[in-house]
Amino acid sequence: MDELELMITVVVAADDDRAARRACQSLLHRVGGRIVECGDCSDEEPGCWSVTISLPASSSGAGPAALSRAVRTFLRELGPEFPRHRVSCESPTAWSVVDDPELVEALVPGGERLLVEAWVGDAGAPVFADEDPDLLPPPEPEPGLADVDEHGRVRPRLGMVVDVVTQRHAAAEWPARAVASRVSRSVTLLGSAERPPMVRVEWDLGPAEGEPAEIVADAVARLGGVGWSRPRAGASVATARWSAAPTPPSGIAAIELTSTVPSMVDSGTPHWNTGSVS
Repeated sequence: MDELELMITVVVAADDDRAARRACQSLLHRVGGRIVECGDCSDEEPGCWSVTISLPASSSGAGPAALSRAVRTFLRELGPEFPRHRVSCESPTAWSVVDDPELVEALVPGGERLLVEAWVGDAGAPVFADEDPDLLPPPEPEPGLADVDEHGRVRPRLGMVVDVVTQRHAAAEWPARAVASRVSRSVTLLGSAERPPMVRVEWDLGPAEGEPAEIVADAVARLGGVGWSRPRAGASVATARWSAAPTPPSGIAAIELTSTVPSMVDSGTPHWNTGSVS
């Protein structure tokens, strides 16, 4: 039987990283697990932070039914009002969004929304590095890394494009965001586009240290798995791509990582134009 992992993401109003983590302590004590990510999402909602908790699901299994059951079981454990929220499934993940500030506030002071995801590591998407002890991830990127280094050089930026097979545009962002969050603490949605039968979702993962080829190689190592293309690298850009073969009937079908050295616009600030989503 496949072991399932739960990823619990809370959107919480907080002043900073420390306050956001502190607000989630009561939920941690209640459900267990550990905080694996805390990110500033004020670009989407001013004054908001997202805190992600990882913990093993209380059930195991394979297929959409097992994934959905893991989410429903967790919702029931939170209280009688939580199971009424809809559970969606696009293999290899199932999820439910609790968009009820009063309900979430009872769990997390300042909490506004709750996302509950169930994942199985070997169901078509790459095996994530932190799920495989043989794949050691590179060090966490420095929080708040500046666009320009101490010598005044513009740091390369890392971008990710995720293709999700789904009939509903809205169903593509959550699984794509979960993949992007495995690579960077700084995840900004750039856009999405329907390319039937897929939805393409593009992310800016922020500045990174090193040369473009090194940055892409580190990101590939962090995601792990097999099926990655040989990296293509030039002086100012590097790219690697993963794709499922054959294309799954639903879920994540392809991932592209690109590291680019931005140009400098007249204002003297870095400018990165990906042009991938149209």
